[in-house]
Amino acid sequence: MRRRFLALVSALALGGVAGLASAQTFPVKPLRVVVPFGAGGVGDLTARIVAAGLSTRLGQPVVIENRPGAGGVVAADSVARSDPDGHTMFLMSNGTAVTASLFKSLPFDTVRDFTPVSTLGTFDIVVVANPDAPYKTFAELLAWAKANPGKLNIGSINVGSTQNLAAELFKSSAGIDAQIVPFKGTPDLIGALRGRQVDVGVEILAPVLAQIRANALRPLAVSGERRSVVLPEVPTAVESGVPGFVASSWNALAVPSKTPRAVVDRLQRDIAATVADPDVQARLRALNIDPRSSTPEQAADLLAGDIKRWGAVIERAGIPKQ
Repeated sequence: MRRRFLALVSALALGGVAGLASAQTFPVKPLRVVVPFGAGGVGDLTARIVAAGLSTRLGQPVVIENRPGAGGVVAADSVARSDPDGHTMFLMSNGTAVTASLFKSLPFDTVRDFTPVSTLGTFDIVVVANPDAPYKTFAELLAWAKANPGKLNIGSINVGSTQNLAAELFKSSAGIDAQIVPFKGTPDLIGALRGRQVDVGVEILAPVLAQIRANALRPLAVSGERRSVVLPEVPTAVESGVPGFVASSWNALAVPSKTPRAVVDRLQRDIAATVADPDVQARLRALNIDPRSSTPEQAADLLAGDIKRWGAVIERAGIPKQ
């Protein structure tokens, strides 16, 4: 028994030394960030901006690998199965939380198999309407919807997307009788709004900002915890009387769960320093992203909270699991 105990102590000590050694020498080769989106989108551009600054701090190239499709499952699974040495990271998003609740089964456990390192930033979701609509404010929209039950059509992109679930959350939080109308993509949604085929739309701010600035669409509210830095004059849904309608999109970097804590901490410090860099912040804000880093614990809480929140929305809306 004593021999087995000493062997266990020795193994633990050696493991601790190995972890320390890996942290002291990390990184020893180029790093990868696996992005579950195609090139050119907001998530991809966010990853590339942060990767460039992170590369300078780590002294190694940080390469972006785009693996879109399948709700991010293929990209996430490739990272979950990679060596837990900090050299492979996954670009998480609120879509990662949605996928955890939307799929019947996954080849990985979203919470157990990943360690979120830090958030990178958040971006707003906005409720927009045609400028000629009879409601000019979010409060007026709510009053109109309640006075005309069943008549309000809320447009979003495809079923199960963050925008679509945000529309479902808007409907349930406001306690209104409305129809959710999904479209294949943002251009189709914009066309329907401008053509008055739908009454309002729920979309991420960045792709509709040009329409707002051209006065082709009217912003009624944003669904974040605070007002958008891009549209500070537009109130939040909470300010407008719907306290339950709080939702925003976000990105974060994560590593496989067995990555040594010392390596996670090193990555977190360098990611936080990169996100705090004025040039990086300016480039992210140009994409209508609010730069925001976090501790690993805060990022993990955000992921777990969104899994619970969107899971409830999916169940309440009766969206079938894939």
